[in-house]
Amino acid sequence: MSKSIAANPSGEDSKAPLINQRTVIITLFVVAAVSCLFLYHSANPFEFLPRSSAYDVIAPSMKAQKSSNDPSLEKILKRAAMGDNTVIITTLNQAWAEPNSIFDIFLESFRTGNGTGKLLDHLVVVALDSKALDHCLSTHPHCYALNTSGLDFSGKEAYFMTSSYLEMMWIRIRLLSDVLAMGYNFVFTDADIVWLQNPFQRFDPDADFQIACDRFSGNSFNLRNEPNGGFNYVKSNNRTIEFYKFWYNSRKMFPGLHDQDVLNEIKFDPYIQKIQVKIRFLDTKYIAGFCQVSQDFNAVCTMHANCCFGLEAKITDLRLALEDWRNFMELPPDQKSLPRSWTVPKKCRYIYIYIYVD
Repeated sequence: MSKSIAANPSGEDSKAPLINQRTVIITLFVVAAVSCLFLYHSANPFEFLPRSSAYDVIAPSMKAQKSSNDPSLEKILKRAAMGDNTVIITTLNQAWAEPNSIFDIFLESFRTGNGTGKLLDHLVVVALDSKALDHCLSTHPHCYALNTSGLDFSGKEAYFMTSSYLEMMWIRIRLLSDVLAMGYNFVFTDADIVWLQNPFQRFDPDADFQIACDRFSGNSFNLRNEPNGGFNYVKSNNRTIEFYKFWYNSRKMFPGLHDQDVLNEIKFDPYIQKIQVKIRFLDTKYIAGFCQVSQDFNAVCTMHANCCFGLEAKITDLRLALEDWRNFMELPPDQKSLPRSWTVPKKCRYIYIYIYVD
């Protein structure tokens, strides 16, 4: 008696395992591709993973930090403040205070800019040495002599990433932390920035901490923007006071880095989310620099000599930027809407390329 074997002309049963295998392989390939794409475009690829906070290590230092109660600083801040307790702050050392140097160009820009002259009444200059203080007192009404605890910032320029430069940056962050604790909002501006128009209209009224960018991604909420600590607008509240303490004390976690690099390290830290500080990045269309020049003369408010090294190069190109601005302001109204280019960066561009590319 022969056995009957049921035939399956379609072969579906035999192909089913093969189809399932292919589905699994394709799925795994898609997942891997998407993961690689995500990691490639992320400035901090592992930010989505659970991580510990720097706060766990530096909390004792933060709690021990006492704000300055310097009555002379508070007196100057009170005298310079706007109606909403906002001041503009810059720092100055001897190298930038020499006649016809950075500081004089900085002050000239306020007088040359569109609607910026009145802002000089609210500018506080923090002098880091005695010669800088003397020059400030001879040119400006609101000058504060910062006690630098025996550190010498006089003499030649503090070059980028030298020990003097790092000390200067962290003294600045500590000072601004104290200003916030005293209840004052501030715009901090490096002195190698020319002010061309009033930037206050460009600030987000809902943000706590707003900072300039070397390069702007197009999204002010994007933490992957490249911040530049040379220009920021900060409101005094519990969130920013805690944020600045965290930023200042985080330097111990990242020795040898300056404030800007440490900010890049901590901006994804869980503690930032915990204190709910609202961070925004300023568009280089308005708050521009030599790294990414604004293409809109009608919109630009400030121009920073960033991506530039050396005092002589900064002085040359900042003067050129001011000359470009004067030429623009002298145009008849019907020509101000036409496309226009800056002559900067010029000397700064070649020095920057030489250092980083050659």
